[in-house]
Amino acid sequence: MNSATKVGAYAVGLAVVFGGAAGLGKVVGPVGASAETASHGHGGAAGGGDGGAAGHAPGGLQISEDGYTLVPRGTTLAAGERTDFRFTINGPDGKPVTGYTPLHGKRLHLIVARRDLSGFQHLHPSEAGGGVWTVPITLAKPGVYRFFTDVQPDGAKRQLTLGTDVFVPGDLRPAPLPEPARVAKVDGYEVTLSGGLTPGKSTELTLSVSKDGRPVTDLEPYLEAYGHLVALRQGDLAYLHVHPDGEPGDGETEPGPGITFFAEAPSPGAYRLYLDFKHDGKVRTAEFTVHAGSVQAAPTGGHDDQPHTH
Repeated sequence: MNSATKVGAYAVGLAVVFGGAAGLGKVVGPVGASAETASHGHGGAAGGGDGGAAGHAPGGLQISEDGYTLVPRGTTLAAGERTDFRFTINGPDGKPVTGYTPLHGKRLHLIVARRDLSGFQHLHPSEAGGGVWTVPITLAKPGVYRFFTDVQPDGAKRQLTLGTDVFVPGDLRPAPLPEPARVAKVDGYEVTLSGGLTPGKSTELTLSVSKDGRPVTDLEPYLEAYGHLVALRQGDLAYLHVHPDGEPGDGETEPGPGITFFAEAPSPGAYRLYLDFKHDGKVRTAEFTVHAGSVQAAPTGGHDDQPHTH
């Protein structure tokens, strides 16, 4: 791909199946998933579907599922401009849903990433009335962005991850996926990753937070947890949302420096991990590239852009 490619040419329909992982026995799944819900599918690896066994598509690859549809009021935004992005989740009757079961303290979570896995944002829209959601957002660079909504409408049998593409016109300069590294730096913090991903096997990931060379032992609860981990697979952006082992106030889980997760990579591939953690009143995101099994690198064409850290 040339270094300057029009956005429309980059919007390729992707349909690689990101299979689920059933029965992990630990907290693995979309926002709000417990050990129990994670073990029957919408958890697992993809955050959408019963481990692939019940015919559900992987999380985030569909705009509509189980009769519920993500309906954006617009799908084109201007680069670098703060925009009021509005959308609804329409139910089986075609009307905007107004009732939701909260997931980790929020009725709806919005995850955003450019299709080259840069530009990650984890947002929480507000309700404008009549089932309309609104969120101010700035997309810094041209490209195709994937918007994921984690929701559980009242009456829905399970949590859903719905996704849609949003376009930012201009010359696209995809950022190459960074090489795997064990340490990520953000705002003066260092986050060290221990463990890895093995296709078809539940593995332990521990992310340890330090600042100025000292372990951080007073992480603050964020959305009812000490950390939130999202993973997207390179190529199809199939969605994995993982929650840590334990929770604040359970009498066992320490507020740092380590945050432990259990996750299963359903197949070989390159994954981008995004860890949200809160300290000194601010949420920060540390990013990692992890390879599960043998990986054939996707062509990037040689670009000078670097992934954005939220």
